[in-house]
Amino acid sequence: MKKRILFVDDEPNVLMGLKRMLHSQRDEWEMTFAGSGAEGLALLEKEPFDAVVSDMRMPGMDGAQLLSEVMRRHPEVIRIILSGHSDLECTMKAVGPTHQYLAKPCDADKLIATVARALALRGLLTDEKLRSLITSMERLPSLPALYQELVRALRSEETSLSAVGKIIGRDPAMSAKILQLVNSAFFGLGRPVSTASQAVSYLGIDTVRALVLSVNVFGQFDPATIPAFSLESLWTHSLSVGTLAKAIAVLEKASKSTCEDSLLAGLLHDVGKLILVANLPHQYREAEALASHDAITVPEAQREIFGSSHMEVGAYLLGLWGLADDIVEAVAFHHHPSACIVREFTPLTAVHSANALDAVVPPDSRARSPHPIDLDHLERLGLVDRLPEWQAICRHPGEGGDA
Repeated sequence: MKKRILFVDDEPNVLMGLKRMLHSQRDEWEMTFAGSGAEGLALLEKEPFDAVVSDMRMPGMDGAQLLSEVMRRHPEVIRIILSGHSDLECTMKAVGPTHQYLAKPCDADKLIATVARALALRGLLTDEKLRSLITSMERLPSLPALYQELVRALRSEETSLSAVGKIIGRDPAMSAKILQLVNSAFFGLGRPVSTASQAVSYLGIDTVRALVLSVNVFGQFDPATIPAFSLESLWTHSLSVGTLAKAIAVLEKASKSTCEDSLLAGLLHDVGKLILVANLPHQYREAEALASHDAITVPEAQREIFGSSHMEVGAYLLGLWGLADDIVEAVAFHHHPSACIVREFTPLTAVHSANALDAVVPPDSRARSPHPIDLDHLERLGLVDRLPEWQAICRHPGEGGDA
């Protein structure tokens, strides 16, 4: 079936331009055009849409208000801003309800690719309720101690960009959100940013302070949600996998961007668990019990309960937020890279291997089932003989060098 896209802009000439520019998509998209936020909402009440692409500044109801209402009334709909205005006030209003922000003028290829990619991600999740839950998420839950440390740092007039970047970079949830924002056209950067430290440096301390203390782009995890779940263990594992994935990439003499993306993908590879445990704790607990009782893997048990595993859940959100394809791919396939069509060393290979190797190294009492190495994937890439070196570096990932 054709995907249904709603475009909203108060300027008739802009709408006419969009119609002409997207004429080639008429066989794949059913497109509707509205001249105001109110008209757009009325159309959404009458019939379903897969995505809304809205201008920011419009009389009456602006784009941020429109997308906030769309998120509240129709949480399953993908929400994109297409605007020529990017001042800080508009940005702060739109940060929450917007999945991605595109700047005018936007060429047809960029607009089509952004919308098509977001729509394609929906295929990762089969359960409509789960898809609606994730599409409506504004933030991920962070480790409470790190969140409080960040707040204290930002309230201090003596804090530094470096200190703030290091705090954010230690938390998967905060890293994902800050990179969503900095890589969008909200801030108009000309190059992709792949580390939290770079993101904070580009945004500046005042913008980060406003985002955290005023707009609340980060949120704390509530340990009472599921007492048996240890966010600290998940954080430790994620940081370990990210560090090891980067070390493996460095050892393989990958490009600097691949090394940085391997670190980030490793840090983010289990964000799907955060989503599930924070929003569906009872079902999450049920999946854990099923995996233990039936001696099956956690992803298999999650698919029994949710219809999808934490891999697809995490990849769906990160893709909606506009993170790079290599990151999304690594998160989506980090247990089974052979299921991906990749035929070269990418962050997926680094993260999969790091996750498997970290699971069999017992530096502490973390309770996780070992994840087997996908030897078919490594054989396809001609990398099986590299495993001994990766295993050796697993105990001392810093020896891989610095990208």
